[in-house]
Amino acid sequence: MTVIARPRPAIVAVDLGASNCRVSLLRWIEGKPCFSLVHRFPNAPVQKGDTLCWDIDAIFSGIVEGLRRCAVLAPEGIASIAADGWAVDYVRLGPDGLPLAAPFCYRDTRNIAAEEAVHTLIASERLYEITGAQRLRFNTIYQLYADRMAGLTGAPWLNLPEYVLYRLGGRCVAEYTNATHTGLIDLKTKSWSEEIFQSLGFDLRHASKLVSPGTDIGRLQGPLTLLPAFRDTRLIAPACHDTASAIAGIPRHDDDWAYISSGTWSLIGTVLNSACNTPQALAENFTNLGAAGGRICFHKSINGMWLIQQCMEHWAEQGTSWPLSDLLQQAENLEKPKALLDLNDENLLLPGNMPSRIHAQLTRRGLKAIPETPEGAPAVANLIFHSLAARYTDALQGLQKLTGKTFRELCVVGGGSRNYLINRYTQEASGLKVSSGHVESSTIGNFAIQLALANAVAGANRSPSAREIAQWAEELASTICEERV
Repeated sequence: MTVIARPRPAIVAVDLGASNCRVSLLRWIEGKPCFSLVHRFPNAPVQKGDTLCWDIDAIFSGIVEGLRRCAVLAPEGIASIAADGWAVDYVRLGPDGLPLAAPFCYRDTRNIAAEEAVHTLIASERLYEITGAQRLRFNTIYQLYADRMAGLTGAPWLNLPEYVLYRLGGRCVAEYTNATHTGLIDLKTKSWSEEIFQSLGFDLRHASKLVSPGTDIGRLQGPLTLLPAFRDTRLIAPACHDTASAIAGIPRHDDDWAYISSGTWSLIGTVLNSACNTPQALAENFTNLGAAGGRICFHKSINGMWLIQQCMEHWAEQGTSWPLSDLLQQAENLEKPKALLDLNDENLLLPGNMPSRIHAQLTRRGLKAIPETPEGAPAVANLIFHSLAARYTDALQGLQKLTGKTFRELCVVGGGSRNYLINRYTQEASGLKVSSGHVESSTIGNFAIQLALANAVAGANRSPSAREIAQWAEELASTICEERV
């Protein structure tokens, strides 16, 4: 009697991005993993009256569409789905488990007053001592206090990737890497900080149970289970913070490298075995966030590709679309600017007419202005790219001083890894070898965690280790990602 081996089931990674979201499928072809970007759909905050929000229903609809396409492509069945995404933003749930309202976008200006109010109740130095989290106006702690100031209290909340998994049928959880970005986690106890919750009047009952990266949180439920591919599908909380997934997707086993997760934000740092929340680290504004395998992502956030993205959007509204490849080519022929942007300028964090915001800063500092019109695009791009490279170099120097590490390589992952001009300027400024990792590193890390969990020893009852995840990331890193969008 001939026994026909059943094909190994596929897995799905959902990656939420502030400018676009992606649903990817990993299948086994001739015994080797191959993944495809099955569905990409745009995402952007929407203005509702005076507030900036996310269209969570549109995001979820796009995810469901991507999952349906995956089901068609994977007749062997889909073993699991995991979701990661940007941190800090959340959905408040009503008694029926549905969103009370559209979730606020982290760039909403309501956080300005909330940040100031929080620090009248608990000093920033004390917060950093407890959490090790970089002080950023959009951290969940400030957003939740903005809710409190507006009377929007009394409801449980879930960060966006965990909400997606919950809506697909999983139980309410707070995955640890994502939770550390809220500014509400005690580094020592690795749990929600009772001191912070009490100081700010937050209800601990509204925060979900913490789980480690690589936790099975239930079975897929709902209409999708009518599709044969989804009859036995599990829901996995990977490293739900997309940066933690992106770093998990870097196949490195040594300790002499730093990273930049380059997207809307540039997150520059290194992986540590234990937190560094010293006064010096606070002064340099570095953050300690959960990493896969029980480690720490020690980095700082720098206003990144957001600047050029916003400029390109504005120029397109003015009637001139500048492809990034054309901007790179023309900017490459320009001289290095004599003065660079102050990327800490809070005005550059806000959306809308970025060329004008850049012009205003240059004028305020008495520097030579650049035309705000599309004709000035190459010069603006050149200024942004050189400014980012210099900022990266400063951050790397601070990173080495704080950690005592000596770096030999800087690995750039995410969408910005394709910007060869910034990479070149950074290599020249820092003296480090700059290597481009996978543009879909968050997806690779997401897959690697799922695979490490699936291949763990039965009954081990533990989260995947850093080494197990890195081994899968190494196998996946050379995989060509076919785009079926």
